[in-house]
Amino acid sequence: MFTLIAAALLAAPAADMHHEQFDHGGARVHVTYNSRLMPELRQVGAASAPGRPATLQCRWQARVTVERSARASAGHVATRRIDAPVLVVGHRPGWCDTQAAAIGAEVAAASDRLRAHLVEVARRDRGVLVAELEQARGRNS
Repeated sequence: MFTLIAAALLAAPAADMHHEQFDHGGARVHVTYNSRLMPELRQVGAASAPGRPATLQCRWQARVTVERSARASAGHVATRRIDAPVLVVGHRPGWCDTQAAAIGAEVAAASDRLRAHLVEVARRDRGVLVAELEQARGRNS
């Protein structure tokens, strides 16, 4: 059941794409960063007898994985997967399977923050990418 909810969250508009271009070693490099939302749901607590407070709740968090694909006009290709820390967390009362829409709305509300994170990951990755391109160029010289 949690897999279905996770699939519903993956369809949320929090996934994004970022493109960059720059010149390196006389070649144009085209870079695409694709983010992918990785939700994790955990059912905690228990339903209780009538007249007693229930402790049942769905705790959730969403990580973002960024996949980078860079292609230089000289023919070099550099790919990398970048795992990000948890960006969005929350909890909802009740069963996880009845909270998919509410959790999806909370994730969608954080889309600006997720987009900013994707751009920041791309900025931090530039040095690593240049080093990978230099290494590939050295092997092909």
